[in-house]
Amino acid sequence: MSISNAMVLAAGLGTRLRPITDTMPKPLVEIAGKPMIDYVLDLLVEAGITRAAVNVHHFADQMEGHLSRRSAPEILISDERDALMNSGGGLVKGLKLLPDGPVLVMNADLFWVGEDTSRPSNLTRLAAAFDPDRMDMLLLCVRDENTTGHNGKKDFSLGADGKLTRYKEGLPNPVVYAGAIALHSRLFADAPDDAFNLNIYFDRAAEKGRLHGILLEGHWMTVGTPEAIGEAEAAIRRHQPGG
Repeated sequence: MSISNAMVLAAGLGTRLRPITDTMPKPLVEIAGKPMIDYVLDLLVEAGITRAAVNVHHFADQMEGHLSRRSAPEILISDERDALMNSGGGLVKGLKLLPDGPVLVMNADLFWVGEDTSRPSNLTRLAAAFDPDRMDMLLLCVRDENTTGHNGKKDFSLGADGKLTRYKEGLPNPVVYAGAIALHSRLFADAPDDAFNLNIYFDRAAEKGRLHGILLEGHWMTVGTPEAIGEAEAAIRRHQPGG
């Protein structure tokens, strides 16, 4: 499936990254000289995304100023200055700025490096594999050994049929949610307009057998604390060509 629209969740407070986030929003924190959100937006552009809604709250003016300087993708601001909407509420609000249809969703502070450039990218594969007739959501997932900065928690068990179930001790093929989703906006036709956690929809989809996953290629990272910045930068150096 071809997907040209995206929603980037970027409104969080980044409290664990203090004191850095006392003066700037987490998505603008630089890793190896590049703001985290630019890693995410560049991955989306490479996958064919031409328009992205981005929600803002913490230091929203800084976010808008930075995003206004990008030439691609086209950015639409979903303003949450008045109230944070949590992951689900923020997604639903942002989707209203986009045409109905399939969309890629990404967290602004989760990204990866080290993809094989001779193969389709992770997001290209995610979009191509999404089948709204069989799936409510298709999640990009990663094995724990291919992560930096993660706390070791397993989110799902990935079945041989591609279906995801919540991970429980002893289940096979544990994976971590990598912060990228392919979905159709109609999934939220009856969603509330107030704040809610997107995990509600993960669980509903899993119960119906309509939560699917594919594995990320490359190395995934999350930067939750100031100390994790150095770890992420070291991982980027390791996974650069010739690193």
